[in-house]
Amino acid sequence: MDAPGVESRTVELDSADGRRRRTESDVQYLVAGEGPPVVLLHGIGLDSATVSWRHAVPALAEDHRVYAPDFPGHGESGRPRVRYTTDYFRDVLAAFLEELDLAGAPLVGISMGGGVALGYALEHDVDRLVLVDSYGLGRDAPWRPAASAMLRVPGAYSNWWRAIGSSRVAVRTHLQQLTAGHPRKDLVDDVYEAVQDGAVGRTVASWQRSEFRCGGLRTCYLDRLDEIGAPTLFVHGERDPLLPASWSERAAERTGAELALFEACGHWPTRECPERFNERVARFL
Repeated sequence: MDAPGVESRTVELDSADGRRRRTESDVQYLVAGEGPPVVLLHGIGLDSATVSWRHAVPALAEDHRVYAPDFPGHGESGRPRVRYTTDYFRDVLAAFLEELDLAGAPLVGISMGGGVALGYALEHDVDRLVLVDSYGLGRDAPWRPAASAMLRVPGAYSNWWRAIGSSRVAVRTHLQQLTAGHPRKDLVDDVYEAVQDGAVGRTVASWQRSEFRCGGLRTCYLDRLDEIGAPTLFVHGERDPLLPASWSERAAERTGAELALFEACGHWPTRECPERFNERVARFL
């Protein structure tokens, strides 16, 4: 990320892979600012620390020490040959927080990163929790059966991934389906760069094979929401076509947590309405 005061660093982490075997991976992370720490977690596939947090890192760094890692298989981090699962990413997060002495730091997670943050917070103390268009709050989604079927057709998924990354026009077309319909040019450029490596597509396919079950989605924390011990803010784009805003509304109602719904916004509040998002999260932190 080319922004004043934002550094890129790398740490080698030991964690358990999707088959519970020990594995090592180089994890690149962005760091900026001074003050109490906060850790930002991106989503799966089209994402990375730079993609989701390009505007949030410098904004939150005005009052915090901000850390934004690239999960293995994404961004500038390593591409270990492991089975990528939500449990694996949660173990990577645990190792990252331990290595950098960040245990208890507030977690801000978007999409799959929200599911990882929530899963971690259910087992460990965290100071605050921000879940943005978060995975893990629903048992199924309308698009899951078709996605599951594509994973079973030889070559279908790799062809789909190559098609998305074939041009910026293709990326823009795909993002129009995920956002409120008008992705900004800088988001298109960042996602285009993020999807050029075919290994990222294999990471996504591995994770989806783990998560997409015949009867629904593997990771769902609905029955454990009352176990959340940290003050929590749910943020959601009202027009998110991937993970519906009703998921966060239901979770906030069950837990009594704060809820921020962004109108005219899809799955990427951090990039579709960054000023509004950064102000709301900074106020909560």
